[in-house]
Amino acid sequence: MVAPDERIGPAQTGALRLRLSLFYAGFFAFLGVQQPFWPVWLASHGLGATEIGVILALSIGIKMFSAPLAAHGADRSGQRRRSILVLVAGSLAAFCLFALTNGFWPILLISVLFYALWPPVMSLTESLTIMAVQRASLDYGRTRLWGSTSFIVVALLSGQVLVWLPPSAILWLSLACVAATAAACLFLPDIRTERSPLHRGLPIVQALRIRALSLSLAACGLIQGSHAVYYAFGTLHWQAKGYSENVIGVLWAEGVLAEIVLFAYGGRVTRHLGSVGLITLAGIAAVVRWLGTGLTDSLAAVVVLQALHAFSFGAAHLGAMACIGETVPASLSATAQSLYSGLVWGAGLGLMLLASGWLYHGLGGSAYLAMAAVALAGTFVALRLSALTPRLPQP
Repeated sequence: MVAPDERIGPAQTGALRLRLSLFYAGFFAFLGVQQPFWPVWLASHGLGATEIGVILALSIGIKMFSAPLAAHGADRSGQRRRSILVLVAGSLAAFCLFALTNGFWPILLISVLFYALWPPVMSLTESLTIMAVQRASLDYGRTRLWGSTSFIVVALLSGQVLVWLPPSAILWLSLACVAATAAACLFLPDIRTERSPLHRGLPIVQALRIRALSLSLAACGLIQGSHAVYYAFGTLHWQAKGYSENVIGVLWAEGVLAEIVLFAYGGRVTRHLGSVGLITLAGIAAVVRWLGTGLTDSLAAVVVLQALHAFSFGAAHLGAMACIGETVPASLSATAQSLYSGLVWGAGLGLMLLASGWLYHGLGGSAYLAMAAVALAGTFVALRLSALTPRLPQP
């Protein structure tokens, strides 16, 4: 156990990085199976396109409510690891129930249970990681990159395996990843904080009163939300351009690899640019990326634009994590992470995904131009944050 305000010595830093990296590898391995292939499993159990859309939207939207509730309990107690273990055990039990169900309504009910428990595991562990950055001078990017690496490796391997196996195998691959994540959680550090003071009100209200945090969440919500057309229709857009499946696969992989490279140098970049500089850079990169993607037919240009994923996604994420570490007291760190999860990845991306279908249906590839406008709005919010906030000291 690491008591509140206790520093972690250099001798422990390597082991700490390994324990956290194992968690990220397990959690993102699950996403490497789920994101590409879970709709296939749902379809094999009789769900139509609309029903699958409801399930996928639910998986994003429910975290807006479950993550803050879980964070409230963690900040009140000051014990993140205990909350994580309860949530991941519940997630594992809930996911096992998918093996016993068929049809839309039973799957919907189990999805509500699972996605209420699973996303808060990430936000609470992120708060542990940020505390480790502060107390042990841990490099966040080099720890988090194992998640991105795991995602791309598992997605590619799963695609190869599922060529030979039936859709039912998707469930068992996913379950194995949930179990691996649960096992990794047993080794997470027990870094504790002071309990969030009752007299100051609800933790979520206390966190939102931090102006720099609120503005950074708004900026990141717009910048990350501007990826909606890419996430939902990137493959269809490239198919319409005549790109082969192999080329499309390489383009997707390129974006993740670029993200991994940035994370590898994340500590150095964060010290140089600061949190506000990273978020501003992300907004500018997103504007350039979506303008170019919407206007060009050149494969060479698309290859260059895909490398900007390192900044449009990666820099925004690093900037948000740095801002939370710089501006939020440890007693509210879980709540701040839950707000990032719920507002940026729940409300921001979720709403933009809903809008992306209408935009792509009406505009085709020009929908990317609308995403550039969204990213530009996020950039202006980041500049507003820069004007209000002097460059914060880096750990």
